[in-house]
Amino acid sequence: LTGLHILAIAFALEVSVGKTNTVTALNNSNVLLPCTFTTCIGFQDLVFKWYFNTTELVADPAPLPLQIYHGKIKTKATEPTLVWNNPRVEFVGSTTKKENNISIVLNGVEFSDAGKYTCHVKNPKERNAQHNATIILTVVHKMVETDNTVTLIIVGVVGGLIGLLILFMLIKRVVLFIIKKTQDGKKECLVSSSGNDNTENGLAGSKAEQKAPPKA
Repeated sequence: LTGLHILAIAFALEVSVGKTNTVTALNNSNVLLPCTFTTCIGFQDLVFKWYFNTTELVADPAPLPLQIYHGKIKTKATEPTLVWNNPRVEFVGSTTKKENNISIVLNGVEFSDAGKYTCHVKNPKERNAQHNATIILTVVHKMVETDNTVTLIIVGVVGGLIGLLILFMLIKRVVLFIIKKTQDGKKECLVSSSGNDNTENGLAGSKAEQKAPPKA
């Protein structure tokens, strides 16, 4: 049973609207609503639909404005065919290329078009497996540019602090190296000076203490 479960997951139909599920459009512009699907075992007589402000499946013919696009795809070798669409909706995808792209464009966007758009796919080849993904459309009067000034300032300050820390560590290592060298030099001088004093003062081990051997 576990093996069958893993196999089912591997063959599962998946629908995606991209890395982000939000889109912002300017009033009276055209906006792309992206959607792609994947299936490991291929597809045949696949059906895809776009819904507005509902994630529930709607029986055909769907009441407006719930369903805005309805398409079918015979096989991977054929492009989708239109079954029904809202006059303002245009299909711009392709399923004969690498990606199974079933994206649409909504023309002449109005404020009333803001809401949830759900891309739904049904694949009879996978025992009528179904999956969907939703994208949220926001319509604005004017596009507002994002002010990244604060972010840039923060990044600059952090970068500067890191640079100062690295500089401090380098200076510290140089100073410690110089101190060590200086201390090593002083030790050598003390050892040398101590040896010379012993020789001059006739201390033990010096030349002054060496006695001539007794004469026979």
